[in-house]
Amino acid sequence: MTQTVAPPNLRPEPAHPARWPLRSPLRHRRWLVSGLTLILALGAWVAAAAWIDDPILPKPSGVGEQLVAIVVSGEALTNFAASIGKIAAGFAIAMVGGLLVGFAMGRSRFMAAYFSLPLFVLGNMPGLTYAVFGLLIFGVGAGGPIVVSALVALPFIAMNVAEGVRSVDGNLLAMCQAFDRSRTDVLRHLYLPALATFVFAGVRYGFAMAWKVEALTEVFGASSGVGFMIRKAYQEFQVADMLAWTALFIIAMVLIERGLAYLENRFFAWRKEIA
Repeated sequence: MTQTVAPPNLRPEPAHPARWPLRSPLRHRRWLVSGLTLILALGAWVAAAAWIDDPILPKPSGVGEQLVAIVVSGEALTNFAASIGKIAAGFAIAMVGGLLVGFAMGRSRFMAAYFSLPLFVLGNMPGLTYAVFGLLIFGVGAGGPIVVSALVALPFIAMNVAEGVRSVDGNLLAMCQAFDRSRTDVLRHLYLPALATFVFAGVRYGFAMAWKVEALTEVFGASSGVGFMIRKAYQEFQVADMLAWTALFIIAMVLIERGLAYLENRFFAWRKEIA
């Protein structure tokens, strides 16, 4: 009995489409939902302002005019530069402290147990507490917002650095020791690539928290910055001005966060969990 063998199917199978084009409809749908939500919120604002008919709730058009006036006058640039400068100085302190503390926690169980509770307390302290203590200790000036930004961002950076150090493969460390590599080479070629994504994630979350607490600290004790301008508008009972500064604050925060997210996806696209 002979057995016939069917000829192979020479027709190529259709290739599966890449994953990334499927993201485009989802991205467009997300932007559509966000836009509709914003339009509904503005519509509810207009209706509430017309119903109340009181300066305590200005119309969106009045807030928009005040926002444009703030930008054109240059006050927005001056005060945002002051706020971002304080956050940058605080982040520089937080980066140095977070890298040192996080590396020690990742390499030593004793250090991890020693710093875990203080970092937990710093990370969960109410923002109002930071603002009040910043005013009491440093008074009105730039010192309070800078220190507060550092204290708020440090736990996020330290914990992410510790996780990055723990993620380093022990076999690679043993190989480095077997080949008698220097500590500089180990830090540069082993720890630095492993820590890059963790540090970037810590910076994103730390910045989001530090930005809000820093602005709150400026409300209580500062002579410049976005928080100071919000407090000034409140004291003068300029509700439209206060809402305009708040809107600028939200816009700047969203743009910076989206910019950091774009850089993260751009620099670390080779990681499957980020790509």
